[in-house]
Amino acid sequence: MPPQARRRAGERRPAAGAQRGARPVRTARPGPPGQVPGPRLTGLGGGLFCTVAMSLLGFLDQLLFGSSLTLYGVLFLPVCLLTALWVRGSDLLTAPVVVPIAFAVGLFFAADGSGGLLGRLMGLVTGLATQAGWLYGGTLIAGVTVLVRRVLWVRARRRRT
Repeated sequence: MPPQARRRAGERRPAAGAQRGARPVRTARPGPPGQVPGPRLTGLGGGLFCTVAMSLLGFLDQLLFGSSLTLYGVLFLPVCLLTALWVRGSDLLTAPVVVPIAFAVGLFFAADGSGGLLGRLMGLVTGLATQAGWLYGGTLIAGVTVLVRRVLWVRARRRRT
């Protein structure tokens, strides 16, 4: 059977000089007009984004505002929402898992700890106990956002079939 007959319908021929076995480059499909596509992070990328953002916010909170844990909690909420929106569809369930971890990591920098490492750890434990409402609220925002995205994805998939 000639190689042309074995080609699947719609498959492009490799360009001249392209390596054999190399996959053709796929371009992103444009979204609806006027909508800016957000980044699509893997589960690990979403966790890194959230952890780095909360660490940076915790450090800046300690530096600029003298460890205002209320401000840290308020800033945690949009980071949770962005993490849940930006994680890709196949890794949706990682967003509600990584946001509490990122909260604790960033709180290590934001917590008031004047007695060295043990003082900072004591500030972390105290911060986790007193700021649990922000932690639960951010995790709830991430969880609800992930559930809504999943329901919309399932509905769109059913419409296509």
